[in-house]
Order: sequence, then C-alpha cells, then structure tokens
Amino acid sequence: MDNISDPRVHLSDVFAKLSTKLAEMIGNQGGHLLLVGGTVRDLLLKKKPDELDCEVRGLTVEKLKSILSQEFSFDEVGKAFGVIRLKGLHVEIALPRTEIKSGYGHKGFSVEIDPNLPFERAAMRRDFTINALGLDPINGELIDPCSGQKDLKNKILRHIGPPFVEDSLRVLRGMQFIARFNLNPANETIKLCRSMNIGDLPPERIFDEWKKLILKGNYIGKGLNFLKNTNWLRFFTELMALDGCEQEPEWHPEGDVWIHTLHCMDAFARERIGDQWEDLVVGFAVLCHDLGKPLTTKIGEDGRIRSPMHEPKGEEPTRSFLSRLTNQVDLHEQVVPLVRRHLTPRTFYKDKAGDGAIRRLASKVKRIDRLVRVAAADIAGRPPRKDEFPEGPWLLERAEGLKVKDSEPKPIILGRHLIERGLEPGPHFSPILEKCFEAQLDGEFKDTKIGLNYLNSILEMKEF
Repeated sequence: MDNISDPRVHLSDVFAKLSTKLAEMIGNQGGHLLLVGGTVRDLLLKKKPDELDCEVRGLTVEKLKSILSQEFSFDEVGKAFGVIRLKGLHVEIALPRTEIKSGYGHKGFSVEIDPNLPFERAAMRRDFTINALGLDPINGELIDPCSGQKDLKNKILRHIGPPFVEDSLRVLRGMQFIARFNLNPANETIKLCRSMNIGDLPPERIFDEWKKLILKGNYIGKGLNFLKNTNWLRFFTELMALDGCEQEPEWHPEGDVWIHTLHCMDAFARERIGDQWEDLVVGFAVLCHDLGKPLTTKIGEDGRIRSPMHEPKGEEPTRSFLSRLTNQVDLHEQVVPLVRRHLTPRTFYKDKAGDGAIRRLASKVKRIDRLVRVAAADIAGRPPRKDEFPEGPWLLERAEGLKVKDSEPKPIILGRHLIERGLEPGPHFSPILEKCFEAQLDGEFKDTKIGLNYLNSILEMKEF
C-alpha cells in the first residue's frame, strides 16, 4: 500500500485490515474476494468509504457462511440474492448473480446465484459504469470492464447497457450520483431515462434517493436539473410547476423560480451541519419554500411580478409533494411551518419584533435556527446578487437570549395545575391553559411560581 496511486490507501485502517483479513480467510478456502461497486468508486475518488461492498466467487453460500462464522456474526439480508451483512461492521458480502426481468415492478426479477460467474459478466447487471468496478484488496488489481475509471475521471455518468431500463430507480440514483460527485450525464443515458417511468417504484425507495440527494449532494442543482432533462419532473408536479414561473428581475436576476430553487439548494448544501435529521428537515424546507409561487404569481399593472401570500399557499403543495415520498408525518409537520414563514426573519428584523413575537414564532416553527438556515439559503440563491443577511444573526441572538433558538417554548402551566385547584377535567381546560401560555409568551411569567400566581388571579376573576 505504499504506492500513492493505489486506491487502497484511502481505506480506513479498520477497513484495510478487515478487507485483507476477509480476503485471506476466503482465499485460503479456495474463494476470491473483491471490493466492488460504490466502495471502489469512492476509493478512486480518494474518499474513505463508509462501508465495504464485497463480492465472493468460487464458494457456495453455505461454504461462505461456514468460513465467516469462525470469526464473525452476520445476517442474511437477501437469502434469495446470496447477500450477507456482518453485524456491527458495515460490511456486505454478496455472491455473483444474474438478474433477468421476469415481471412488473422493482421486484420483478428472476435471480440466479452463480459462484463461478466472472466479474466482467456480473458487472453487467449494475447501473452505471462508475459502479461496475472491482478491486482485489490483496494485490490492488483493479477490474474495470466498462471503463468506469475513465468515466469517473472525466466526470461522466453513463449507463452500462440496455438492461438499465429494467429498474426505473436508476434514474433517481443518477440524480443523487450527479449531485454527490459533480457528474455530467451522457446524452445516451439521458435519452434512455426519458423512456422510463416511475410507476413501479414504492415510495420508500424513491424517498431513499431523495434523502441521499439532500444529505450527501454537493451539487444538488445539477442533480435536480437531471430530473428536468430526463423529463422526470413530470412525476413531481409541484416541482415541475416552478419551471417557467417568472420572478421580478430586480429581486431575482438569476431567473425563474426553478433556477432560484436550484441555487438555494446548492447554498444549503454548502452549509449542512452534519445532523441528518436537522439537515433533512431544512433541506426539504429549502426545496419546497417557494412551491406557493406558481399559485400566486401575477404581473401587476406596473409590469412588476409579485407573488403575494406565497408562503401560506406553499403549504398544500408541500404536503402533497412530501406525502408521496414518505409517510413520516413528523417530517411533514416540521417542514411545513418553515415553508409558511420563510420570509419572517427579514420581516421581524425590519419591524424589530418584540420578545413575545419571537417566542410565538419559535412555537410555530419548532426551531428558529432551522428557519434562519432556510432564510439564509433563500437569500443566497439569487446570483449575481450578494445580499447581506443581518436578520439571521440578529434573530439567532434574540432567540438564544429567550432560550428558544433550538427548541419551542414549553407551557409552564399544565392541566395538572388546574386539577390541583379543584377543577374537573374537561373542554373548559383549553381556554384557561391557552390564556396562560399566551401570557407566558408575552413574558408575564418565566417560572412555575409566578405562573401559578397568574393562574390563581384569572381563576379568582372567574373569567372561565
């Protein structure tokens, strides 16, 4: 591993030792292990892989399991496909196989495991040339039957062959690969993708590729443009409506809402924080923040383009878009408030909003730091304009002082406090608790003792 051109040098120490150990264990029993697919692709890009994808030939599944069981615990995650995953080690080991389309949908394949299938033939079932790669962890030999290394060097995304069309998920995989590795799709690949349809894909597989786009993409705009160029925006109608939706050139010299959204997503990608959930919520909020504009954009008598009320009008298309991707209601409920209020930081800054307004905002959007990230991406997505963003630091500082920067304010007075005062639980609790919470947001009390005094006072006034 002393050769600096040897891709194995980019393996972590743990993976380097583990891959060598596995190769030797399997080699001693007549098998041959290769690192394959994304693992090799990442190594050629001089990136440390997050997991090891391996392929073993020359052994039956049972023999392979017998060898591995001597030192490892594992699960068979795809018995029909001959796939084994080592527990706690981020290692997946598969046997060579052929796949023939035999029915409708992403599961409509006949699979045949063939321990003696040459790598060159096994690679033909893969999607893109950059993933049809094998690497011997012992001697460093690279096996590249589809010229994937050349395409990777030239930043080209190219499908392997006609069977590509048999799994339409590959279009979305292309989207996120382009975004992650700054690739340019080959014309013949774009043409082939245009002939494919999303109809046979379940939402969870679609959502997985969108997650990779948002959490790993560095050039998200390029990935999204791939959807446009392959005519796959037609399957995401809320996004398709952004294409061609005009904006006022003074404020948006970059172009229409689609172009603006691409710039915003690239700005978001530059500022990810590494917390997957937070990045996912903010990333989808940035993607959806202007979905209300196609519903509200008008050209006035003065010739200027305006989109009044596009924030609240963005809620319905945002929910529609997200609901087709995932049934994670918590994601919907945390993205939508950010879409509805993405202009609020600037409004509050101009109006010098008070503490009560900021607490109420935090109660609605859950986390003000998220809202600031969305607003920052919106401001940054307007090249060649380079607007200042003073409202961001201002709002974060105010929210920090009020202890609502990364959490919503929690009610101090609760139902149990009413019960302690002899009230029977019922619908009449709601207006009392709401009044107490509003007073809390206005700063009339900050702790339980003073809050109870406030509760006692309104109960004595018998307003409820």
